[in-house]
Amino acid sequence: MRTIELLTTGGTIEKTYDEFTGALDNRGSIVQRMLSRLKLPETVVHTREVFSKDSLHITDEERRRIVEAVRTVLGLSPAPDGVVILHGTDTLHVTGELLHAELAVGGRLTRAVVLTGAMRPFEMKRSDALQNLTESLLASTLLPGGVYAVAHGRALRFPGVVKDREKGTFMGGAMVGPG
Repeated sequence: MRTIELLTTGGTIEKTYDEFTGALDNRGSIVQRMLSRLKLPETVVHTREVFSKDSLHITDEERRRIVEAVRTVLGLSPAPDGVVILHGTDTLHVTGELLHAELAVGGRLTRAVVLTGAMRPFEMKRSDALQNLTESLLASTLLPGGVYAVAHGRALRFPGVVKDREKGTFMGGAMVGPG
């Protein structure tokens, strides 16, 4: 049995549409709805909501909360096989760089910590949310210790990962695996 700790922070991947106001906002985690669409035999996913907001509004203090949440779940006994963080794509690179600096420099991280998000919310047509979540759950248990951005069929290792707005995906970092 493999275990994955999934931390949610909001971002586009978890935005929901309010038909009465026309607003697309973070109103709390919807990750359980996404997970219910997946077949995950012999996998236990524990979810923890750190907060729920657009990543453009995440403060330095909240980024530190993410780092501490990762430290907490990695300190569990037994340790999870992987950690996934749902995060907004606009500042995912900032959080990834902080996690790398705080946890991974010098090879101290023995598990993969994977950040992922979506360019379009889960609730919208042609969303990449479910694909990116699925890839991240699998990658978190297969990749060596480190901090990664996983989306669109690629795993990129921090440091150096950035969002390419023109291509609608992530670039940079060290590509892991074929591709």
